[in-house]
Amino acid sequence: MSNGFRLLRIEYLFSVLVPCLLSIYLNKYEITAHIWILAGFAFYAITGNTLNDVIDMKNPDEIETLERVQGYSRKEILTISLASFLIGTICFMNRIVVYPLLGIYLVIIVILVIFYCLFKSLVIINHIILGISHIVLPWLMIKINAGDIILGFFPNLNVFELLILLSVASVGYTGQMLHELIDGDSLSKLSPKASQMVIWIASLVSLAIAIISLIITQFIIFLPIIFFPFGIMYIFRKPRKDLLGRTTLKDVGIILGNLILVYSIVLIIAP
Repeated sequence: MSNGFRLLRIEYLFSVLVPCLLSIYLNKYEITAHIWILAGFAFYAITGNTLNDVIDMKNPDEIETLERVQGYSRKEILTISLASFLIGTICFMNRIVVYPLLGIYLVIIVILVIFYCLFKSLVIINHIILGISHIVLPWLMIKINAGDIILGFFPNLNVFELLILLSVASVGYTGQMLHELIDGDSLSKLSPKASQMVIWIASLVSLAIAIISLIITQFIIFLPIIFFPFGIMYIFRKPRKDLLGRTTLKDVGIILGNLILVYSIVLIIAP
C-alpha cells in the first residue's frame, strides 16, 4: 500500500462514524438506508484531516504532522482535501434532495470544523465545538435522514436516547482533551496542575452522566463507556509534564476508538 494513504488518517474515521452507528442502533433503523450519510461523513472526515494538515504544515512545532506529510506540498494535500470534500458532498446530496434540512445541519458542521481548524489554540471551547460537529450533529442527521423529526426541524429525541448521546459526547470530550495534550495543542498551554484539574472535572462529569444513563436506560451493552473516564483519570492521577509527543498513548486511544467502531457494527448486525 502506498505510504500516501497515511495522509488520509482513516484510523480516525471512528470519531464520526460511531455516533452515526449508535444512532442507527438505538432507533432500530436499517443501516442500508443511511449508507450515503455514513459515506459522506467518512469522506468529510478525510477532508478535515487533510485540511488540518494543510494548516499545521506552517507550524514548525507540529513535528508529527511534518513527518507524515514529508515530501508533499501543501497544494498536493489540499487537492486531496478538496477531492474528498467534493465526493463527500455528492454522497450527502443524494439524501439532501430528499430531506433539505440535512443541508442546514451539514453547513453548520462544516463551519464548526473550519472554525476548529483555524482556532485550535482556544482552550476548552474548541473541544465543545469538536464534540458538537463530530458527535451530536452527525447523530441528529441520522435521525433526520430517517424522517424522525418534530416541528419540521428538530430531531425527535427521547430521554433514554438523549442520555446515551450525552454520555458518548462527554466521553469523547475528555478523550479529545488527552489527545490535544499529546499533540501540544490548546490545553497544553495551561499548567500541568490546571490541565489535571480541567480533565478531572470533565472526566467526573462524564462518568456521572454515563452511570446515570446506564442506571436509567439499563442498556448494559453500553457499559464500556464508563471505563474511558476511569482510564483518563488514572493517567492524570498526578499532574503530567511528559505527555507531549507521547504518540504511543495516542495510538492506544485510536485503537480503542476503532474497537468501539467494530462493536457498534456488531450491535447493528447482530440478530
